[in-house]
Amino acid sequence: MARLRAELIECRDCPRLVEWRQSVAETKRASFRDQEYWGRPVPGFGDPNARIVIVGLAPAAHGANRTGRMFTGDRSGDWLYRALHRAGLATQPESIAADDGLELINTWVTSAVRCAPPDNKPLPVERDNCSRWLTAELEALKRTAVYICLGGFGYQALWRHLPGLGHTVPKPHPKFGHGIEVDLGSVTMVCSYHPSQQNTFTGRLTEEMLDAVMARAVALAEVRCEM
Repeated sequence: MARLRAELIECRDCPRLVEWRQSVAETKRASFRDQEYWGRPVPGFGDPNARIVIVGLAPAAHGANRTGRMFTGDRSGDWLYRALHRAGLATQPESIAADDGLELINTWVTSAVRCAPPDNKPLPVERDNCSRWLTAELEALKRTAVYICLGGFGYQALWRHLPGLGHTVPKPHPKFGHGIEVDLGSVTMVCSYHPSQQNTFTGRLTEEMLDAVMARAVALAEVRCEM
């Protein structure tokens, strides 16, 4: 993981994303003007022996692109880490900076694309360019029992990696939806709406709904561990 991180943060494969992430890091948001932005690709974060792997979309411009840690420093991360803490998968309920002392328990958090995209919308070619990083990461996580997909983008991206990881891949793929589960043989995929403000502000995703997904993932991971 250390070698993968060192290689990842030097990636410049996508000119549009390189320009955007650096532009955001230079102009900054007024409320963060005194902070130094990360402004580079964001590595995965958590327990390298994780049984639960969470796959999101991409770093937020003023969240992970600022802090350098997945889902850290934005409202989506606030929702995610509170839920992880309630499920017993995080040592504290907030994630505000890369050096805030947070540790994940049996959990790894990553994303399909590693650089903040304009309007939070990566292009297909950018997803494809970034796929090698997710492949390497998933291969290194040897004890995975459950994948949690946050949103449809992460769900679709993960399907592209499953055959190479030796998982059973049903065809056609089940349609994405909150709470959907897919048995992949040695692991289970569990789906949740992304904790974006668009979903949380409108009530499409509630904390109770996210807690239910986390609880289900914990139960499935424990079952797999006993098999």
